[in-house]
Formats: sequence, structure tokens, C-alpha cells
Amino acid sequence: MTEQAAGRLLSLWSATGGTATYAPLDASLDVDAAVVGGGIAGLTTALALKRAGQSVAVLEAARVGTGVTGNTTGKVTSLHRLAYSDLAASHGDSTAGIYGQANEAAIEHVAAVVAAEGIDCGFRRVANYTYAESVQALALVREEAALAARLGLPASFTTEVPLPFAVRGAVRFDGQAQIHALRYVQGLARAVDGNGSFVFEQSPATSFRDGAPAVVVTERGSVRAKEIIVATNLPFGDGGLYAGRCYAHRSYVVAGKSPVAPLDATFVSVDEPMRSILTVDVEGTSYVLAGGEGHPATESVDSAERYRRLAAFARDRLGAGEIAFRWSTQDAMPADGLPYVGRMAPESRHVHVITGLRKWGLTNGTAAALILRDTLGGTANPWAAVFDSNRSGGAAQAGRSSPAEEVSGADAVPASVAPGEGKVVDVHGAKTAVYVSPTGGIQAVSAVCTHLGCTVEFNRTDVTWDCPCHGSRFSTDGTVTQGPATRNLAAGPAPDVTSSSHRGL
Repeated sequence: MTEQAAGRLLSLWSATGGTATYAPLDASLDVDAAVVGGGIAGLTTALALKRAGQSVAVLEAARVGTGVTGNTTGKVTSLHRLAYSDLAASHGDSTAGIYGQANEAAIEHVAAVVAAEGIDCGFRRVANYTYAESVQALALVREEAALAARLGLPASFTTEVPLPFAVRGAVRFDGQAQIHALRYVQGLARAVDGNGSFVFEQSPATSFRDGAPAVVVTERGSVRAKEIIVATNLPFGDGGLYAGRCYAHRSYVVAGKSPVAPLDATFVSVDEPMRSILTVDVEGTSYVLAGGEGHPATESVDSAERYRRLAAFARDRLGAGEIAFRWSTQDAMPADGLPYVGRMAPESRHVHVITGLRKWGLTNGTAAALILRDTLGGTANPWAAVFDSNRSGGAAQAGRSSPAEEVSGADAVPASVAPGEGKVVDVHGAKTAVYVSPTGGIQAVSAVCTHLGCTVEFNRTDVTWDCPCHGSRFSTDGTVTQGPATRNLAAGPAPDVTSSSHRGL
């Protein structure tokens, strides 16, 4: 078995965020707006609509903020590595500038909400740097700094970069921020719930239909609304439309205890392998976070090795001590580099979508919420056309599927499925995902992803079944932990467990 990575498999934010429990939906309900997804995009939209005088119901499949938002780095910034050079090259300076304006406005919106709602989320202003170690990268950051400054963003080029190792220079954006992301969205939820608006947890939406009213259906109740907003990273119920316009990208973070106080700065590298750096104080303990090692979710990799490389970077270059936490997340990456916000499809009347937040969801998700607030309120928004969900654009890279292992005897779990391992096998002609626990217990579920029918693969480091096509993830008992899938993997045919096939278990 692959050597295990260091640190508890849980995000720092989830470990220290506390809990705020909301009841599941168990009846029918009428509101002005139904929001599917209790992360940054959904809850920011819900609060903005409530403040605009609408009644809102948020439907979260698990717990508030436990999806992508609870596994972020906590950076609230408009400096997204070399985004402006990339966007200007593909869409022009004007589009790049609007993208920057939207993200700058998002930072100020977060700051204003924290103040207005009294959210204790460690919000603090920092500078953000995109730094270069090589000569080639240095030229890129000089160009990015000059372009961003011309676009009116708080950009400058500097060779004074407060890292504990030498770099050649960086783009610096002033007036940025960082937050405890989970505590922030929990604060949003508290502000949404009450006075005719609702937050429901453990209420996965199973379907929706457009109309007047539009309806979102869960297993235990439904919500009728004038408008539906689907804000679930990659949306469900769209027939795979956005799975063809986005691809799922997985990245990793480790948090090590730090002997020094947090810096008033966050960082991301230009050089590969990309490294994201943030320092934070949580409950009296300083941590340094190192992120990176990303790859399309369609690639099968040794994730334990990715964690180990990040841990080595945190220790060797950032002075981190014990690695306390490690986690991964998946983000929807838009094919043309711009988020999708607006009607789910050209023919949609009352169903809207937020997706493709390109790994910068705390600002892009906030900007998206402000676009929908204005759009649904009949106000023109200056960023809406750039983020338009129905613009023309290229297709994302195709996913892949993996065949089930052909097993002699059809109904026997192969001896190669060792304790703590999982494998897709053929059981009586059915692709079956079989997991053997460290104590020898066996769980068997269908290996067919409930999104669009790809075959799942076992992730031994996170102990999950992952879809290699569109990024859905499931626990070993088949429960959905990340969409776009909304239905659990069905119970699989029980394999015949014989002493010969499980000798030594």
C-alpha cells in the first residue's frame, strides 16, 4: 500500500470552524428564490437577494460550507496568478479589466458584509503577490504588473517580497484580504436564515423544473419559487451542458504549524510546480498553508505523493513544523477562462447558474452573486456580459472512463483488494466498486457514476470513489460527497467472499 501522507485528512477551516446546524427540508415551501448550494456563491446570492427584499430558501446537500468553500485557501483577492495577461490575450484588455473590477468589488463586498453582520472570520487586509524565481517568470510578472496597473487595478512590480527564500520579483496587489472561509459562510447563513427566509441542510436537491413557479425537488420536500439559482460548483440537472464547458481540477493543501506570526501577505508562484502560500493564526496557533500539485480530475495520480511534496516545501522553504492538516478540493475550470453566470440555458426562463469559478471562488463567487442580484432585480450589471453563462465558448477537455477489472469467477472479490484498498470489479456482469476496510469489512456499490454514467475509480489517499469524467466524488458506502452527481451510488451486488480470495484478511 502507498505510504500515508502526514497530517489529519481535514481542512484547517473544517477542523476549527465549529458547527451551526440547520434542519433538513421536510415539507413544501413557497419563496421568491430557491438557491441550491450552501457555499460562497449560493449563500452570498441568498443574502444579497434577501437584502433586496426577497424571501429565499437555501438547500444544502450536506452542511453549510463543507464543499469547495470549506476546502479553499482563504484568499480574497483579485490577483489570480497571471489571469490578466491570459484574459487579455484571449478576450482583450476590456474583458480583462472588467474581470478585475468585478473581483475588486467582491473584496469590498466581503469586507462590508463582515462588518455589517459582525462575522468573526479573521478577516484581515493583506497584500497578495504573484512571484517569480526564474528569469523567464520574472518577465511574465513584469508584464502582468504593467497590464494590471493600466487596467486600473492596485498593481505594482516589486523585488521586495516578504518570503523566507529568495525570489527575483513579483506582482503586488494591495488592499487584498484573507478569511476563515468556513466561518464566513456560516455567518452568511445566519444572516439569511429567519424573517421568512430559510437555510436547509442535509437536503440534497434531486431535480428541478423551470416554470411559473419553478420547483426544486428534494427527497423529503420541495420548494416553489419565482427563480432558482444553482450554485453547486458544477451544476446538476443541465444534461451535462457545463460538464462540457468546464473541467474539474483537483488541488491539494497542507497546513503546518508555524513558529512565527502570520505575514500580512499571501503568495502564488509563476514557476512550476505552482505553489500557493498563506499564513494564518487560528485559535492562538499559527499555521503556514502550502497549496498546489494540481491536475485535471481526469488524471489518475498518487495523491499521497502530492501531499508529501507540499509538506516538504512547507518544511524546507517556509519553516513549517508538524503538518497538522491536509486536504484536497476540486474546482470547475471554464474552457475560456471566464466564470459562467446567468440563465442556465438560452431557453431557461427562471433557472440560473453560477459555475466555472476557476479556483478563485471567494471573489468570483461573490461577484457572481452580485450579478444575479442585479439581474433578478431588473438592474443592469456592468460585469454581466463578460460572465454571461450563454456566451459562445470552447469546450472543455474530454473526460475518460475506466473499464471494470475482468474478474475470473465473476462474483469473487480478487485477492488483490487488500485491506484499506478499493477496486472496480465485475460482479455478475455489473461494474461494482468494492472497498475492503482496514479491519476487513467489505462495501460494494455500483461503479457507475450517477451523473452521466462514467466508471468511478478508487482514491486511496482520500478513501473515496472518484469519477474521472466530471469530478463527482463518493464515500465508500456510495454517498455523494461532491457533485455534479446528486444521487448516491446504488448498492452493488454482493461479491462472493471466500477464504481463498481473501486469505489473510
